[in-house]
Amino acid sequence: MVVVTWRGRDHITACLDALEAQKSPHRTIVVDNASDDGTASLISGHEVVRLPENRGYAGGLAAVLDMIDTPYVAWLNDDAVPDPSWLTELENALEGDPGAAAATSSLLLTDGSTQSVGVALTSDGHGKDVVLAGREVFGFCGGAALVRTAELRAVGGVPASFFCYYEDTDTAWRLRLAGHRVISVGPARVRHRHGASTRPGSELFHRWNERNRLLMLLRCAPASVAVRELARFLVITALLPLREDVPEAANFKLGLRLKVLGEVLIRLPATVFQRFVIGSRSKIARRQVWQDWAGR
Repeated sequence: MVVVTWRGRDHITACLDALEAQKSPHRTIVVDNASDDGTASLISGHEVVRLPENRGYAGGLAAVLDMIDTPYVAWLNDDAVPDPSWLTELENALEGDPGAAAATSSLLLTDGSTQSVGVALTSDGHGKDVVLAGREVFGFCGGAALVRTAELRAVGGVPASFFCYYEDTDTAWRLRLAGHRVISVGPARVRHRHGASTRPGSELFHRWNERNRLLMLLRCAPASVAVRELARFLVITALLPLREDVPEAANFKLGLRLKVLGEVLIRLPATVFQRFVIGSRSKIARRQVWQDWAGR
């Protein structure tokens, strides 16, 4: 079990208390992303890996993956409170389905409404939370999921450089390319204070989302899809100064989009190499995964 926290003083106690109440025995590693708000004192009684700087959710998960010696590794947000049977439900689901490499939970918002029971792949390559799903889904929500450790390592682990957002959908892509499946486990319920550590809708939120979606597609998707979406992002950005009806959302701000393009271009050589490595490990064609799941 890995819980990544950053300035989690207001919510991490509820998360850790819920983990202590789990019916399944487990080991919990808390990754502290250099919190400076008193979080350290609240988690001092647990196994803690304190990082010298904030590496985000993806970086925190990646930092301790080599420490995991169990068949499964759970990802859990520090603002999530799982039911006592949560881990048991996920473990039972994976034990009963050898072809599945990851199991995603039912994430419920604090008002009881459903946030996610899995992730869908849209026709333009976004990862999208779904609230109604069958047993199988394209991907898992990294806020509360269980992944087979060996399979995760075999496909390259967690993309630490993503910082946060899309590390889960990128991982689902790679698991599927390797021939694995992802399942949704309805009874594995978690209450989630969505956005407690980040601010959905903020400029940083959109910057990470837009950048990481493009990087994910360049790493995992068919080349035609990756080039198309990068070109679309570039054209929309270039036309923004000429438009009179620019949406107010932060992801349509010219400065933010130029930052995204700059970051993607700087990372492009490394990303192309990663694409080659991912392709060399794949058992299923990128085009096949895309045809099976995009737009469903």
